[in-house]
Amino acid sequence: MYHPIYKITSIDILNKYCIAIKFSDGARKEIDLEPILIGEMYGPLRDEKMFSKAEIDPEVGTLQWPNGADFDPAVLYHWEDCVNELTKRASGWH
Repeated sequence: MYHPIYKITSIDILNKYCIAIKFSDGARKEIDLEPILIGEMYGPLRDEKMFSKAEIDPEVGTLQWPNGADFDPAVLYHWEDCVNELTKRASGWH
């Protein structure tokens, strides 16, 4: 069974809570993370200075921040399929 491995090759902060992500297969996604920036891990990313510190972990290829918040590249690649469920779960992260 084929399981694609998604690698993030670049990121750009577009504006408040929005990030553009380019993947190794050439796909580019613009993602608004605002709906899930709640709770202990993701809530601090509402601070624009913290959000702007997004980077690609060179070892495992996740999108990460200095406070330990991160996202798996596969989740970001399939964001449109995951965002509703993640938003529902985030409502319980207070």
